[in-house]
Amino acid sequence: MPGKIIIIILAVTLGILHQDSWNWDNDTLVFGFMPMGLFYHACFSLAAAILWAFAIKYAWPAKLVDWAEQDQSSEETKDA
Repeated sequence: MPGKIIIIILAVTLGILHQDSWNWDNDTLVFGFMPMGLFYHACFSLAAAILWAFAIKYAWPAKLVDWAEQDQSSEETKDA
């Protein structure tokens, strides 16, 4: 349960950080060619992917996985 709460808090935080109004007028180039806003959203996408991986690892409902595996094994038994 604590893992789910942490994942939810991080997801809400990412949702708030997605509105990067502070980068709209930033003309800085990262690595000499990439606008700061694009770089920010590339990093944001990586953070969202990492958060989703943690959500699957720590907050995914085990009962759902057990139910899906049980249903699949019963179908394999019927086919045999």
